[in-house]
Amino acid sequence: MQFLKGKKWKINIMHKYDLSVIIPSRNEEFVSRTVDGILKSKRGKTEVIVILDGSWTKPPIEDHKDVTIIYHAESIGQRASLNEGVRLSRSKYILKLDAHCIMDDGFDVKLMADCEPNWTVVPRLYNLHAFDWRCKKCKETWYQSPTPKKCKGKKPCDSKEFERVMVWKPRWRRRSDFMRFDTNLKFQYWGALGKRGESQGDIADTMSLLGACFFMERAWYWKIGGSEESWGSWGQQGTEIATKTWLIGGRMVVNKKTWYSHLFRTQGGDFSFPYPQSGNQVARARKASQDMFYKNKLKGQVRPLSWLIEKFSPIANGAKDGVPDWHDKEGKEKLDMVNKEGEKFYKKKGIRPHTKKLTKGIIYYTDNQLKTSISKACKKQIQSIGLPISSASLKPMPGMGNNTHIKLERGWEAYFTQILTALKNLDTDIVYFCEHDWLYHRSHFDFTPPKDDVYYYNDNWWRIRTSDGHAIHYETHLLPAICGNRELLLDHYQQRYDILKKIGFDGKYIYKMGFEPGTHNRAERVDDVKAEGFKSEYPNIDIRHTNNISASRWSKDQFRSQRNCKGWVENDVEIPGWGKNQEVLKLIGVI
Repeated sequence: MQFLKGKKWKINIMHKYDLSVIIPSRNEEFVSRTVDGILKSKRGKTEVIVILDGSWTKPPIEDHKDVTIIYHAESIGQRASLNEGVRLSRSKYILKLDAHCIMDDGFDVKLMADCEPNWTVVPRLYNLHAFDWRCKKCKETWYQSPTPKKCKGKKPCDSKEFERVMVWKPRWRRRSDFMRFDTNLKFQYWGALGKRGESQGDIADTMSLLGACFFMERAWYWKIGGSEESWGSWGQQGTEIATKTWLIGGRMVVNKKTWYSHLFRTQGGDFSFPYPQSGNQVARARKASQDMFYKNKLKGQVRPLSWLIEKFSPIANGAKDGVPDWHDKEGKEKLDMVNKEGEKFYKKKGIRPHTKKLTKGIIYYTDNQLKTSISKACKKQIQSIGLPISSASLKPMPGMGNNTHIKLERGWEAYFTQILTALKNLDTDIVYFCEHDWLYHRSHFDFTPPKDDVYYYNDNWWRIRTSDGHAIHYETHLLPAICGNRELLLDHYQQRYDILKKIGFDGKYIYKMGFEPGTHNRAERVDDVKAEGFKSEYPNIDIRHTNNISASRWSKDQFRSQRNCKGWVENDVEIPGWGKNQEVLKLIGVI
């Protein structure tokens, strides 16, 4: 363990850590527990840097080679402490953490595995149950709070002597994934965002964050300007870091593959914030953030605040604490002001305003050899979505949008010709592939791809057997569930078609290429574009009948590698959003 005093420290060390966990701490009684938990949970080359800001900790932090402590006899503030910790770090990544938290096992390697250079990442958040109070006389216990003055057991006694019993566990039913800020730029939780289609994947965009924990590359922290010490010691840090990330051109995401648990001390008394709090201090930080972000004064800014609000629209959750949201009726005045400032920003930069809503469309392709009742049910479901349809078929198909009759025999050449033709005949920004023997749930189309250079797969699907209604699911990307930027997919399938036209559509090369773009690294792949998964609120259904172009596997032993059927589940009862399995068979007219 290293002890460094004040700002006089000097370091000359090699880059031996990948991640630095930085903990600003003032009068924190649980910091030693937090540090001990990190050391036990980390799985990579991770160090801990604790800034003791104005006081030593009781109990003390145990000596460890991966822990560095900076001590200040006089407090410099939470923002200055965090900046100091980042300056001391020589790791590629940094994670800011409050001094009263639990981290998931392997949190460090999980976060480092999914982080781009311009991302700010937060793990899933759970409330922390730190301790209970216990009456020394009647032995009754109750949930954490300021020091009690009387017994609060189910049958209170007259005792005035109580003791704390440590629990130190996450409250698994109190989870938060998504956050926002209101028209005053005040932090708010946003559970409703988690119900949108685009929020279903393991990595999902969030508008803002709780300042207790965030992760990023150290270089990105300084790129966005670090923490504004002029704003004061505390307050607005979640809004500050998240908004800077978005407006400087980055991406703010929640990583649902890992989590942290945070102790909330909002009950006052001796169970409150360790840093001195005042309405004036918080108001000062909020006013400073409003001056920077309302008026787009952030250094290096490439997007105005109006862009961020439009990206997450609608933001209409009703007034909280008397403050409306951006798309509530009462928030119109503030929204108009921000939009006008956005127009000024674009004009000054000489760029076109990013106000255009992304348009969505469907391509539908079929070999026209499907059982009529299945075809009818699937077409009806696709038509009910209400999006523009570009279809390509081996027989004319009136009623399926802009239809092109492909005069080829059933086979791979016809298959890829249909996809390419349908893509060319669609003029939307976003495209969803729809095969003729899939039932697509409406929630599938709620997802909006957040990036133009990624293929997205809806991994919420079930495969149902028409002979008996048996259904299975396992973890894999499937082509009929792909969506993404239309130009990206058009370019991919044009390249694929050109390659196969030259080599031949019937050889083994077509299988070496792989059918799902972005899912493998074989030399025969078409391009190097990455793929990501998401999960809609309800699943799509892959109907397996007697005339599928691809083979069906109904047991794990049919896979050459068990890695390819990870998460295997079998279901003979009900498919969420669709009803009983037998009802699905009735819907498609096979029983």
